[in-house]
Amino acid sequence: MAAFLCILLASVFDFLDGLAARLLKAYSKMGKQLDSLADAVSFGVLPGALVFSVLSASEMHAYFAFVGFLIPVFSALRLAKFNVDERQSSSFFGLPTPANAIFWGGFVFSFTEVLRENPLFLGALVVIFCLLLVSEIPMFSLKIKGFSWRENKTQYIFLAGCVVLLAVMQLNAFAPIIAWYIVLSILGNLFFGKK
Repeated sequence: MAAFLCILLASVFDFLDGLAARLLKAYSKMGKQLDSLADAVSFGVLPGALVFSVLSASEMHAYFAFVGFLIPVFSALRLAKFNVDERQSSSFFGLPTPANAIFWGGFVFSFTEVLRENPLFLGALVVIFCLLLVSEIPMFSLKIKGFSWRENKTQYIFLAGCVVLLAVMQLNAFAPIIAWYIVLSILGNLFFGKK
């Protein structure tokens, strides 16, 4: 629970430091790199350690638990890709690292026993999400442009789905919310033509 709370707090602070930088127009190349370094720890190492912990308690060979540390490796690759990719100023290509970390934090928090009993499923899921991190799949940003439906329909649909999931699943809703984000990003590109 404590690790999951740390991931959620890191996500809030990551949002706030970006907001503060935009409001104050305080951009620098050094700040961008330091932000990514902090993200690599908060959104890479921490979820990787969570998955490692669950796999270590499973019946698989001890070495299998190190699959969890694919998460920080691919998170670092994702962050480096983001820093040099000028296409990602208002939307993303690949799963953002905070979303990935929230998924793992929520998944381990809500389904620890199930994951411990199904280590191969957990390992396969790690590989899938690592590939999503560095994929070329367009993912929408939560930045809202004005309040019109036309400009923000994907964001509004996402937020409505989040409200439903939180109402039904409460604290167990975080991993499904990220799954909903991924599905809606793919559907949004197919039907709304948004990146």
